[in-house]
Amino acid sequence: MLRIKRLDIFIIKSFLLLFIGTFFICLFIFMMQFLWRYVDDLVGKGLEMTVMGQFFFYSALTLVPAALPLAVLLASLITFGNFGERYELLAMKAAGISLIKIMRPLAVLVIIICGISFYFQNVIGPMASEKLGTLLISVKQKSPELDIPEGAFYSEIPNYHIRVAKKNRKSGMLYDVLIYNLKDGVENAHIIYADSGRMEMTADKQHLNLHLYSGELFENLKSQNVKSQNVPYRRESFSEKHSIIEFDSDFNMADASIMSNQATTKNMKVLRADIDSMMIIGDSIGRQYFKEAQGSTYSISTRLSKTDSIKYLETDINTINLDSIFESATLTQKQRAINSATSRTESLQSDFNFKKYTMESNDFQIRRHEIEWHKKITISLSCLLFFFIGAPLGGIIRKGGLGMPVIISVLLFIIYYVIDTSGFKMARDGRWIVWMGVWLSSAILAPLGLFLTYKSNKDSVVLNADAYVSFIKRMIGIRSVRHLFRKEVVIHDPNYNQMPKKLEQLTESCKKYIQANHLTKAPNYFKLWFTTNEDSEIKKINQHLESVIEELSNSRSMTIVNLLNNYPVIPTTAHLRPFHIYWLNLIAAVVLPVGLFFYIRIWIFRIRLAKDMERVIKNNEQIEHVIKEGKNL
Repeated sequence: MLRIKRLDIFIIKSFLLLFIGTFFICLFIFMMQFLWRYVDDLVGKGLEMTVMGQFFFYSALTLVPAALPLAVLLASLITFGNFGERYELLAMKAAGISLIKIMRPLAVLVIIICGISFYFQNVIGPMASEKLGTLLISVKQKSPELDIPEGAFYSEIPNYHIRVAKKNRKSGMLYDVLIYNLKDGVENAHIIYADSGRMEMTADKQHLNLHLYSGELFENLKSQNVKSQNVPYRRESFSEKHSIIEFDSDFNMADASIMSNQATTKNMKVLRADIDSMMIIGDSIGRQYFKEAQGSTYSISTRLSKTDSIKYLETDINTINLDSIFESATLTQKQRAINSATSRTESLQSDFNFKKYTMESNDFQIRRHEIEWHKKITISLSCLLFFFIGAPLGGIIRKGGLGMPVIISVLLFIIYYVIDTSGFKMARDGRWIVWMGVWLSSAILAPLGLFLTYKSNKDSVVLNADAYVSFIKRMIGIRSVRHLFRKEVVIHDPNYNQMPKKLEQLTESCKKYIQANHLTKAPNYFKLWFTTNEDSEIKKINQHLESVIEELSNSRSMTIVNLLNNYPVIPTTAHLRPFHIYWLNLIAAVVLPVGLFFYIRIWIFRIRLAKDMERVIKNNEQIEHVIKEGKNL
């Protein structure tokens, strides 16, 4: 029987509250971005509230799958960041509960969220996309509501350009009205100027009543043409003039079948059936085009005249010497042949371009349908991948709230979006295989999630800057420097009687090591990579050196303490093979650029080790001299 523990309830409750909040925040952000894309199509249309409500409702439904992964990432990051910041995660681990067990109830919940995301994309999403697409097309086709600006020409009324110098918004009066009626063309425009006027919409919103006062009308009496020099015109002055202009400002919903061919309006079953149908159609059209190309391009008709009859013979073009035929023809025949060949080539080129466009359009639609089919899985799966990134990352950084988690979430989502968009474009344009382009982001996120989960479960340091700085310093050979100070309280003084003997032994060991290993010479490339023995001698020398430094650090002599700071920090493995695993060293040796890089690096470190040995020997002599003199000890 499945038992839900109180700890699981606490974890799920902590996550669920944050998830609901972050989901609506992410959905609102995506809706604002979506609205910004279509703000030009919505402004000035005079749309009713029901139409705007449908627009926001359907856009919200289509954006739910996109908001879920970011909400899961942000909620999991904040949840485990809060656990770490309040030491609740530490208490759970101290009680013997691993991070995997802590994440287990949330993993089940996120899998349910993945199922909801898939349902939205496969069932609700296509219907919402169809409704939203139809609504957007209808909105774009709707005439804008009448809102004539001051001091600029208004051209939203079909065949009319209207300019108003000033208008009174309270009374609706327009002043200094200039109207261009372009129904008969730009060259035969009817121009009306009036001191004032008023525009009103009819009750059916299909026409516009225009009332003009104190003005003049200019109109050509016949159409102008190129040969016309004097064109009669008519000029009319009026004190009041009324006219009706056709202006459909009502909203009419377009037919829903206009979106039936879009891949976003289909579920996975319909997508797969349409892909198979388009592939069959594409194959049949391609075979037909191939037969037509073979029949028209790679064979010619040759006229053979016998007596008074003309016969046509289909001959392979490779069996005819066209150059000799062309050279034996007259100049007129050559010109006629060139013109005929040029005309035929242009015709074939136009025909091939059309056929190419047909095939490429079919292939493009196939790729779009395949991309949409795969995206219904990848977007749902991204919720789970983001959870296994956000939860361990929150446990590592141990910062809750909306500060650091929001920054990290946004950065990760931007990286995911860039990778996903790049793969989508590569797959859409046919440069990559469809599944490779669509699954690229998931293939990158999955190893990252596994790595972070493993590191967080093992309490490994991942985001510690000091660890990375130390690693980089080791790679490029930067060492730390000793910083020893004279101690205020010394319990055990150094044994100065035995110290000269220890220093002499250390000096002798360093000299023997330098002579035995030939550090300044270039090492043997093959011997360096294929030998498995370790340098135990340098480790003994380093241990001896550190024991001498530790004992002399209790000295009351400031001179000795300063001399101790001159001892180098000796890395005992920098001059050896870079990897502890034998086969990795073999791979590095075979891959020549990598092997040469490490070979030169090892050679440099060997030279530096020789200089370190010389510094140790010289420093030993100075300390021996200070001890023998016995001053300031």
